[in-house]
Formats: sequence, structure tokens, C-alpha cells
Amino acid sequence: MAKESLQTQYDVLIIGAGPIGMACAIEAKNAGLTYIIVEKGPLVNSLYNYPVFMTFFSTSQKLEIGGVPFVSINTKPNRNEALEYYRRVAEKFALNIHLFEAVERVNKQTNDLFKVVTSKTVYRVKKVIIATGFYDIPVLMHLPGENLPKVKHYYQDPHLYAFSKVLVIGANNSAIDVALETYRKGAEVTLVVRSSEIGSYVKYWVRPDIENRIKEGEIKAYFNSEVISISETEVTIKTPTGQISIENDFVLAMTGYQPNFALLKNLGVELGENNNPVHDPESMETSTKGLYLAGVVCGGMDTHKWFIENSRVHAEQIIAHIIGK
Repeated sequence: MAKESLQTQYDVLIIGAGPIGMACAIEAKNAGLTYIIVEKGPLVNSLYNYPVFMTFFSTSQKLEIGGVPFVSINTKPNRNEALEYYRRVAEKFALNIHLFEAVERVNKQTNDLFKVVTSKTVYRVKKVIIATGFYDIPVLMHLPGENLPKVKHYYQDPHLYAFSKVLVIGANNSAIDVALETYRKGAEVTLVVRSSEIGSYVKYWVRPDIENRIKEGEIKAYFNSEVISISETEVTIKTPTGQISIENDFVLAMTGYQPNFALLKNLGVELGENNNPVHDPESMETSTKGLYLAGVVCGGMDTHKWFIENSRVHAEQIIAHIIGK
């Protein structure tokens, strides 16, 4: 998106060009407000970093924003279809988006304007909406060897792991998808799960597949177990029957992600229990007047609470509050 020449003053500045940030921009534009979206990475950055072959849990209709139909050839759309859809939405509404521009700090001024400092410029705006999602920072295990190059917290393409010895850590959708995809590219896959079974959130059409692969011995699974150390050539696992070490080429730690809590604090958001950002659920306004939250970031560490499907409405709530409806 082309920048507006020298304009740095807006009614609304939105941090994050994901689906919910874009939905906020569409609502702002429809309400006649001046706005800008500032995004540290590419358009829909989180979706871009999803696995190449990822399929959404929801139908395409539940991922729609701005009243634009999302047509998919499948019942449930995949990552590539979503990237194309949201790019076309941005084009349709000619959204004012500044990509690869990171917000560094936000300060409330005495005149009730916000001073927003980014990696490229300074904005002065009346309202700020934080729609940064939760995919920024992986939940670390804090294990010896976690910083080795062979350890990955993000996963995109299974081809990289063909014919390798892969250990996958986790029990929910991302871990199970990784285990199955790498297995089907010829990897020797071991799955380590801290609990006694596969996670309850695993997609219903995937669960029988992983359970059968484990039952047939095609994927080795250790339940009630945890990795305690990682070396260049091995991984050591604590199991119910004792400690074991296995040969290993890659560790794919699908241990979950969390919002950038340090950034939220710097932006003036108060964090409550379990790092849940404090806000009014009706207006989505935080304890700082004029500063709003939208989307998955509202859930703090409860990352299973909000999705695109059920947080699209935040855009309507916020803009209605801003214009006084």
C-alpha cells in the first residue's frame, strides 16, 4: 500500500494488519474517520507465518470481514486461500496500511492525543487500537539446548524434514499437524506429550489419523513425558518408565505462543490475572482512555478464547464507541 505523503495525524491508528486490524480499519473508514494501520511485518503477518499447508478449523464464511465473500474450493479454507482473500479485501477497500513499520512506543499527551513512535516516523492520533494477535513470541521450555539451530518453534514446510529424525513436542493442533505432515514426507517422527492423551482441541477430522498412526507404530508417542535436554545429536526424555535418550536431527517445539506482554505494558495496557489485558468487554477500551484492544490479544495467555470468527465483532464495538453510538 502506498503511503500518504506526509500525513501523520489521524483519528485512529491501528497496530496490526491482521484480519481484525483490517476489520477495524474498514469500520473506521465506513464511519468517516481518518485512520492508518501500522504493521511490523507483511500483510496478515501471523497467517503468513502459519504452516504452508495449514487448514482452518472454521468455514470460510466465518473468516469473512467487511462483508466481502470468502469463496473457497474446500469446506474449510487453507492458509494460501486466506492470504489471497485478505489481500483482495485490502485492495477492495484501498486500506491505508504501512507494512514493515514497527510501533516502538505510545504515549498519551496532555492534549488527549496519543504520540505513536514507530521505526519510521511519529504519529499523533486521537485513538489507538491494538490488534497484534498472539503469534509473536513462542512459549519457551527453558531447557538445555533449546537455543540450538535444530530446535524450531515455528514450522512452515514439511519437505525440510524429509528422511530426518524429528521430535515433536506438544499435544494440540499445531503439534499434531506437524507430526503427521513430517511423517508423510518420510521423517521418523517421535511425539512427546506432557499429558496422558492428545489435546482436546485437536481438529475432529485429524484426531483419528494421529491416533491410528500412533496405534500402528508409525509415529512413536511418549505420553506423560517431557523433554529435559537437547544436544546436537540426541534428545533426552523423562518418561513414566525412566529417562531415555534418542537420536535426533530436529526438534519442533509446538509449545504455543503468547502476546508481546512487554509491548502491551509499554503501550499503556494494564495486565490482570494470567496476563489478561484489562479492558471493557463492551467498548473494548482499556484503562487508558482512547486505547482499545481487538482480537486474540484480548485473551492474554488464554489463546483458545478468541479467534477471527468470534472477535470480528470487536471492530464494530470499538468504532461505535469512538463515534459515540
